[in-house]
Amino acid sequence: MPRARSIHRAHLTRREALLFEAGIKLGGLFHQYLGTPVDRRTARSLALAIEEAVGLQPYVRSVRVRIDPERGRPAGRGRFAYRYLVAEMIHVRLELADGDLLVAARLEWRPDLAYPLMSVDRVRDTRARRLTHVRRSASTLGRSGRRRPRSGG
Repeated sequence: MPRARSIHRAHLTRREALLFEAGIKLGGLFHQYLGTPVDRRTARSLALAIEEAVGLQPYVRSVRVRIDPERGRPAGRGRFAYRYLVAEMIHVRLELADGDLLVAARLEWRPDLAYPLMSVDRVRDTRARRLTHVRRSASTLGRSGRRRPRSGG
């Protein structure tokens, strides 16, 4: 009987492979959907369609897509005017899991960079109860830049 081959040709750790998967999923999502016609009426249904499509892929635990159709400008004039999905409109949060390993990543427009940045928010090994923050969330930082205490349990 033939020996089972790894899905990865290089010898990657599970952590490295899951981080790679997060980048591929965010990059694929970004480049696949840019240019899709969108307006206030269709933004939520487009976001749901993207969530459902990405959710079918391996390792995806959750995906949340938000589209702000007011960003960007309309193409065309009069009855031919509509907006199409541009980098400034889309914000994605993605969680991938492989057994006890969890990776949370995001795609968001960064006005300070004028760029749609993909980044890793955290990597967690639930077995070891270890949490590694790669980037602090703006919602947990006070104006001084110090971490605010979490409310609730």
